Amino acid sequence: MADGITISVAVEGLVDEAVARRLIVFAGATPGPVYGKQGKPFLRERIAGYNNAAQHSCWMVLVDLDRDHDCAPPLRAAWLPQFAPRLCFRVAVRAVEAWLLADPERIAKFLAVAPGKVPSAPETLDDPKSAMVALARATRRREVREDMVPRDGSGRSVGPAYASRLIEFATSCWRPEVAAQRAESLRRAIDCLQCLAKTP
Repeated sequence: MADGITISVAVEGLVDEAVARRLIVFAGATPGPVYGKQGKPFLRERIAGYNNAAQHSCWMVLVDLDRDHDCAPPLRAAWLPQFAPRLCFRVAVRAVEAWLLADPERIAKFLAVAPGKVPSAPETLDDPKSAMVALARATRRREVREDMVPRDGSGRSVGPAYASRLIEFATSCWRPEVAAQRAESLRRAIDCLQCLAKTP
């Protein structure tokens, strides 16, 4: 680690936690305790508390834009009128899966699909999670399909080990510096965390 700064985290779910931890380490800081992991409404209810805590220590709050707004600034304004100086509040456009898809070479290899199948502009996707599932459906590896694609009639949007697969990818294969070239909201998140990592 570049210095002793520890950044506490609040996220929607387990995949977001893996991404946030990876980004904090990449920025040269140490991931602290991770809070939330019970969906976006849970975070929304507690954002004022996280912001208050960030008056005294470094925090990252990561949420998906989803279809709540057309872009990130209105969501940020709706959640908090003013951010504490040590709070890195970041919005993934439109979901954290877009950030993972933004490293097309690595995600193609990980899912065993042709690189040309990976969307070239993931932040323009209406539903990056569906795009990720569609890639998994096209895989050459049956175990990837079984883990990530929902079973017929299950009523679910993803397969039983969807999160586990993406956590593995985010932790061991994903290159944030490459992905940031195709995902502006990711680039901004990295910039924010790198500034936080230098907090005196």
